[in-house]
Amino acid sequence: MFLVTAEEMRSIEREAIDRIGIPAIVLMENAGRAVAEEARALLRGAKAAGARRWLILAGKGNNGADGAVAARHLRLAGDEADIVYAADPAGFAGEAAAQRDIAAGLGLPSRVYAEGGAPIDWSRYDGVIDALLGTGSRGAPKGAYAALIREANASGLPIVAVDIPSGVDADTGETHDPCIRAARTVALALPKRGHAQYPGKEAAGETVVRPIGLPVGELAERSGVRTFALNEESLRRRLEADPAQERRADSHKGTYGHVLIAAGSRAMSGAGLLCARAALRGGCGLVTWAVPDRLAEPLIGRFPEAMLAPLPDEGRGEWSRVPPEELIRLAAGKDALVLGPGLGRWEGGSAWLRELWERLPGDLPLVLDADALNLLAEASGFAEWPRRPGGVVLTPHPGEMARLAGLSAREVQRDRIGLARRFAERHDVTLALKGAATVVAFPSGDAYVNGNGNAGMATAGAGDVLAGLIGSLLAQGMAPGPAAALGVWRHGAAGDRAAAARGRTASLIAGDIVEEL
Repeated sequence: MFLVTAEEMRSIEREAIDRIGIPAIVLMENAGRAVAEEARALLRGAKAAGARRWLILAGKGNNGADGAVAARHLRLAGDEADIVYAADPAGFAGEAAAQRDIAAGLGLPSRVYAEGGAPIDWSRYDGVIDALLGTGSRGAPKGAYAALIREANASGLPIVAVDIPSGVDADTGETHDPCIRAARTVALALPKRGHAQYPGKEAAGETVVRPIGLPVGELAERSGVRTFALNEESLRRRLEADPAQERRADSHKGTYGHVLIAAGSRAMSGAGLLCARAALRGGCGLVTWAVPDRLAEPLIGRFPEAMLAPLPDEGRGEWSRVPPEELIRLAAGKDALVLGPGLGRWEGGSAWLRELWERLPGDLPLVLDADALNLLAEASGFAEWPRRPGGVVLTPHPGEMARLAGLSAREVQRDRIGLARRFAERHDVTLALKGAATVVAFPSGDAYVNGNGNAGMATAGAGDVLAGLIGSLLAQGMAPGPAAALGVWRHGAAGDRAAAARGRTASLIAGDIVEEL
């Protein structure tokens, strides 16, 4: 499923209206009917039989016109519907004026909101339709719009938002003050990026996508939409990745690749253990877990399915003392390398990482996570580092992404899709920007936004599990983009199963996720 920006949606609508010849008034009629149907469905069973009373909050643009159509269809279905305009409707034009006149012709009660004027008796209503501001709105609502949003939220009534909650940025999911807190949002034709990204996703409540008569697949492709929801459908259809990962009957362990994990130090040996376990649970045939020599003896037998590879460390148990050539030697013949979980940071670490980057076999896919990303952030001129034909997957959380991009974590969160895409394109890497609604961006500019997972996965070691899983998929022969996308989706699905088994998300630990892979 496509995820569109406001401008992409406008382009799709223009194409439908100007080239195909679908009248705008028809699209608006379909939209308003869909909103009315979803509003009635929301309250079905919540009230004794009889007419429900709706208050429609309408702005001056097409979003408000959709609200007026919804009011008409609610009335036709037997409900009561009153319209409160945030601006004087006498100044409306185009379709908004047409819908204003139709509503008035049918005798739908309406009034213009005035701050300090006669108050709205919210207790008269059973629900609210938010048709104040549409996808083209930018910045914080002001004046009557802001006042109506605050009153609607304070009313405690269930709110159904038309296309996007007023006060939510349709492109980034950023929420302004104030913004509507909807129980349900009816996304018209296609979901917008803001529906898939927090905090907008939370403000939207349940998002329901309703068709309005547009051939959205064809038009989205023609308009160059390159952002997609990450789910089983997109994995199979767009990325040709099998979420079930069925195996052939005549295969053997060598069929499924050999991943090298370079992870863990004296203070963080568990990171390497989680990563290695996730790699095997991810389906690869063989895992070699490289550790500084001093760590090896205590780890013997802790994970019998993996091969332990101690590397000389001057007796320190730290990667800072492991010569790069030792890891390069060990990487020969491997199908993927995961580097970073529990690695540690040290003076000169960036030069150590760059030597690996340049001397490791060029066709060896890399996954850089955790401290490998921090070392990369400390390096100079990463954009000029030589490209690696085998591909590179970076898996930063927002703090690590902030260091990589030279931004604050708040700036990272403001536009996760845009930032991830720009970074991936500029540096020729696949980037999985972790967090709620993880974004997977490809060097080609395509981006996927994951929809599964839960808050219980915000726990130590969960990122180590993801790194090992992606490395496993790379070792099995998947390209970096599909491997990262499938890894993120499987990681989220495993987290959901683990949370369900535990009964409460707060009890989730990283090892639970591994066991559900």
